[in-house]
Amino acid sequence: MNLELRHLKVVCAIAETGSVTKAASTLGLAQPALTAQLQRIERTLGGPLFERDRRGARPTALGELVLARARVLLPAMKGLQDEAARLAGTGSTMTRFRFGGVNSPILGGLVHRLAADQPHAQISTHASWSVDELAQMVLSGRLDFVLSGVCGDAVPSAEFGLTWRAVAVDAVFVLLPEAHPLAANDEVHLAALAAERWAAAPGDGCFADCFVAACSRAGFTPAKIYETDIRSCIDLVEAGEAIALAQATFRPVSGLVTRPLANAPLRWRLLLGWHPEAPAAGIADRVLGHAIAAYTDSLSRNPTYLAWLARNPTFGPQDLAAA
Repeated sequence: MNLELRHLKVVCAIAETGSVTKAASTLGLAQPALTAQLQRIERTLGGPLFERDRRGARPTALGELVLARARVLLPAMKGLQDEAARLAGTGSTMTRFRFGGVNSPILGGLVHRLAADQPHAQISTHASWSVDELAQMVLSGRLDFVLSGVCGDAVPSAEFGLTWRAVAVDAVFVLLPEAHPLAANDEVHLAALAAERWAAAPGDGCFADCFVAACSRAGFTPAKIYETDIRSCIDLVEAGEAIALAQATFRPVSGLVTRPLANAPLRWRLLLGWHPEAPAAGIADRVLGHAIAAYTDSLSRNPTYLAWLARNPTFGPQDLAAA
């Protein structure tokens, strides 16, 4: 029997789970079948790869050698396959669209519009808190597009070679309970929130350098920040334990209000990214147009922000030609 990559995957699965039975479950195989396959691999390599007893399976010296080589070869082969997938194909025809999103308020609307425009295409989504992770997935051919945002004039890392175009530029609002003393105001000065506790979702966002700098300009250092998922951020605001920065297009929640910060000290740019050498580049302008339209659709459910945009026309959706 010749040793193949699938055999190395078996060895790695057993080592990672510490059990032939658990590895069989992970690989979707029957335990006797995996045991027989391991025995054939061991015969090919000339000795046992694992010591097995009631406590599980532990690599032998030969097993450690094989694992060391497998942990180099398998990622290298996966990288080759991903790179080939990214570079394969020509022209602007795509039969699948794979989107990554970092807390994007328009991903659902974009998928809806694209599905109507390309009814036979397969569309999938992947969520992450890290724009770098998603950019790496585009670079390796596992995603076609990324929807992300940056604070102010920042730009995503150039390390991955992606092209980025702006979908919209938004003011950053603050999310308050309806009972909050400032909730009745048309806008809120950041300095008036100096004593507040804040809730923030993880990942790249305005709670990094931009927010701290804005607070410093307003004359204070922000108090306690709770970092948690979006649902828990909302729960903390509802409970009156914190307030939160919010994208201006935030879908209204009963009992909570969003209010603009006076003089818009924080801006959020929503971006669409893709790799310029990938097949996605050939249809990127069309996808960008759908993204801008999806953003415009999202404004219809937020009359407060629509009224604010009417008074602040430099914000909002970007022209496709200039994006």
